[in-house]
Amino acid sequence: MRNATTTPVRITTDPPAIRADDLVKTFRRPGSQDRLVAVDHVSFSIPAGQLVAFLGPNGAGKSTSIDMLLGLIRPDSGRVQVLGGDPGRAARGGRLAAVHQIGGLLPDFTVAETMRAIAAIHGVGHRVDALLERWDLTDCASTRVRKCSGGQQQRLRFALAMLPSPQILILDEPTAGLDVDARRRFWRIMRAESGRGVTILFATHYIEEADSFADRVLLLDQGRIVADGTVGAVRGSATLEDAFLRLTGKTGIADTDSQEIAS
Repeated sequence: MRNATTTPVRITTDPPAIRADDLVKTFRRPGSQDRLVAVDHVSFSIPAGQLVAFLGPNGAGKSTSIDMLLGLIRPDSGRVQVLGGDPGRAARGGRLAAVHQIGGLLPDFTVAETMRAIAAIHGVGHRVDALLERWDLTDCASTRVRKCSGGQQQRLRFALAMLPSPQILILDEPTAGLDVDARRRFWRIMRAESGRGVTILFATHYIEEADSFADRVLLLDQGRIVADGTVGAVRGSATLEDAFLRLTGKTGIADTDSQEIAS
């Protein structure tokens, strides 16, 4: 059996893997001419191989920021660069991959058919079986996607994202709906990918997950970055939960299983 981790990753260290310069995004309020500021002059740079938590309460602007990083929506002003160029080009070339919480699957395909269809696009059919096993999908490979559990569908999204051996993974609330065993598997794989030089940005409101697994935290509140640094630097002498409360005025959702998952 082929090992899904053996495909070499082409690393770009200069310019940074992800760069956001002064991003602004607004939306018109329903029934009003007023505009809601979703992302307010956000700037950051992420080097290759870093595992970064995009942390913030619901409504902080995380998902809107991610959509701009992926090229799905355009900023009102500011600029996004992925691997030194356009994010859409990086995504089409398989160098940038993303996982959202919902959507993106063909319900009448089986799990294996879905994997083979996407693998054919990228010319990586040899990776299908290894990734099915890596994400614990072998037993449901012949099951139609619509009959899979929510956790199985999410693991399928992870496997699909990793088919082309991307240099960058952007994940929106990746462990939502996963049980403890699946989350443990997820973080073990993410650590291995980061160790190979893959850049990983994951949006979450699980504070303890960010504390346990991230190299760096970008803390977003009301569309602005209110903290950016290593977990230790952001939390100082307090817990990350206390730092989150101090910086945002809100309580996060602590993940009580994170210590067990990290073990």
